[in-house]
This record gives sequence, structure tokens and C-alpha cells, in this order.
Amino acid sequence: MLDIRLLREDPTFIKKQLARRSATFVMAVDEILACDTQRRETETALQQLRAERNRLSKEIGVLKSRQKETTSLEVEVKSFALKMEALDAAARSLEEKQRKMLLALPNIPHLEVPEGEDASGNQTVRTWGTPITEQRETHIAIGERLGLFDLDRATKLSGSGYVCFTGKGARLERALINFLLDLQTKEHGYREMGVPVLVLRHCMEGTGQLPKFEEEMYSFDEGKAFLTSTAEISLTNFYREEILSEKELPLKMTACTPCFRRESGSAGRDTRGIIRMHQFNKVELVKICHPNQSEMELLSLTQNAERVLQLLELPYRVLDLCAGDLSINAQRTYDLEVWAPGQQAFLEVSSCSQFGDYQARRMNLRYKGNDGKNYFCHTLNGSGTALPRLYVALLETYTQPAGPLVLPEVLHSYFGAKEVW
Repeated sequence: MLDIRLLREDPTFIKKQLARRSATFVMAVDEILACDTQRRETETALQQLRAERNRLSKEIGVLKSRQKETTSLEVEVKSFALKMEALDAAARSLEEKQRKMLLALPNIPHLEVPEGEDASGNQTVRTWGTPITEQRETHIAIGERLGLFDLDRATKLSGSGYVCFTGKGARLERALINFLLDLQTKEHGYREMGVPVLVLRHCMEGTGQLPKFEEEMYSFDEGKAFLTSTAEISLTNFYREEILSEKELPLKMTACTPCFRRESGSAGRDTRGIIRMHQFNKVELVKICHPNQSEMELLSLTQNAERVLQLLELPYRVLDLCAGDLSINAQRTYDLEVWAPGQQAFLEVSSCSQFGDYQARRMNLRYKGNDGKNYFCHTLNGSGTALPRLYVALLETYTQPAGPLVLPEVLHSYFGAKEVW
């Protein structure tokens, strides 16, 4: 969340930056500040009343020591109790209201983020490789022909939006996972983690999935626990409510987990195939760093994800997302989109994002500086990468017409063969 002091000290700047996302957030700043003023006035009144009660209590003690009448003062002190109780309840209610409004307020876009209201404002930073422009066999046709996955039986098991990888198709997914994890741990220095995919509500709030995206999540126990939509949630919250030492930073973690998303707003989009699903595997990359490191770490994070596509020799492009297309949590995001010849389209396989201290404040994640003071860390994350769309691009790029899938060389040892028939 944003620091309330930033809103108090320079509301004009905050409104201007949030307006780059959407004008609807400008009014929210005024509402938060009004609530903040009311809360502080209530807390001040409570403190003044408490101080007056303490003063009168001392006066009563002095009078009693002199054997003087104190009945009227005692009645007055007792009357303070109800007033203080009401003020305390009002202050706590306003504090919770302010907290909820701050949780719903998005992050401030980085000053260098492109202007734009939606995806049309995103800017291409660079491209790699040459996309195949002639129409190729789709991954659905390839998967069915080579027996790599079964969509129909998956539907019988769980409904639409699921897949059963079968035989060599399951082995290929496992090969991709091992390749991705080895690359990020052995070459890029990430620490491999095995983390839960069921987390408590405060963890979802910590990384910003809640409250905005609650309807997209699978929840349990009346909203007390959730299946994670990305390993980012478990990895970033791993150090929540802790104070790290400055010399530990940056921390780099990776994990491959199943991810669960309702995708309730995507009816009719990519409903056939494995491009958009309710459950899929993804290798996630997370960094926790010093504020001075975050911009540099975002660039290296993006390069770490790009290396996947380069080694697999899959053409791709990198987009700098405009202010209106950023997620609620991000200050800046680079999207990696891989070319899928069977779709004749670019598919997003990774979003590499810098969050500043937005998530760290929600998680109370800090580090102790060399000056002995505690400061909020900066956090970053990116997919390294999402398996289904990588799988799609691989199949549609390397499958020969009416023939086998000829794997790129980097996968030969992981899969145990050069071709998939």
C-alpha cells in the first residue's frame, strides 16, 4: 500500500500519478485523506480526555490525602469512561476504514512508464528472433495427433479450462519445468523453494491480490484461505513481518507450483486449448532488495526470463506496459510475449514487475540499514515462465507438418530424446 504520509504531504502529486492509471482513483485520495483527518482528530480527542482524566484522578488523590470532599470529581471521572470507550471505538473503526481504502488504492506508476489508457499504449522495447508468418498447425491439432494431452477427458474430470497431459506430453512438461528451474538456479542464482499453494488471507492481501481480485480466486473457509494464483504469493510472503539485514539483500527465489485462477471475465476467449486455463504450472521468480537496487534488479529479472526464450530459440518481444495497463500493484512492468505460429499471434509468457515498497508495507517486510534504522524492502517478481503458453509456442514452432515435434537442442537431455512422435 502507499504510505499515508505521501498522501498528506503531496496529495497533488499522488493524484496526478494515479490519474495516469484512471481518473477514478483521484477521488479516492480525497476520501482517504478525509478519513485520515477524522481519525486523527478522534485520536487527539481521546488523548486529551485521557489526560484530563489522569489529571483529575491525581487531584482526587491529593484531596483525599487532605481529607477533603471528592464526590463531584469522582462522578466526573467516571463519566469519562463512556466517552473514552466511544472515542476509542470510533478511532478503531476509522483506522480500519482507512486501512481498507489504502489497500484498494493502486501503486504509483514509475515516472518513465509510457502514457496510455490500455494495452494499445504499451511500447515495444525490443524483439528477438524472426516470427514464422506462414500458418502452422495449432497446438490443439498437434497435441491430439501426437497424443500429448487430452482436453475432452480433462473436461469430464473438472469441467472446461483444464488439461490432462498424457504420456510423452506429460514428460515434455516435466522436462520444461526441470530446464526452467535449472536455468534459474544454476545460471542465475535463484534459490529453489517448495512452497504451499494454500495460503491465508493476509498473504493474499500482502502481495495485492486482495481485495481487488477476490472474485478471481478460489477461496476456502469463508474467505480465510485461498489457492494461490501464482507462486509469487507464497515466495514474497515467506519473509513477511521480518526484519532482514541489509547485507542479505538482494534475495532471489524461484518455485514451480500449480496456479489456480477462475478467469471469470474471460468467457469466450481462448476457451479451446491450453492458452487460458483455471489450473496450470508456472515457474515464478521473486526478488527482495534494497530500494537502490530495484531498477537494476528489474532489468536483470527481465533478462533472466528472456534467456528461457533465447535458449529455446523462440521469437519474442518485450513490452513496456503503459500506466493504464499496469496491474494494481506494479510501478513498472515488462511483458514478454512469445510468437505462436499456429495462432499467428504473440502470447504473454511472463510479466516482470517492480513494486517499490508497495507490497512490503502490506507485509511489514523490512531490512535494518547500516545506520541501525529499519526500512521497507522493495519487491519484484516475474514468470520464468508460464508453462502452457510456452508449451503452445514450442509445439507450434517445432512440429513438422504431419510429422514429429523436433525439440530444440537444450531440451534433448531433459526429455531424453530429440523428437516426440
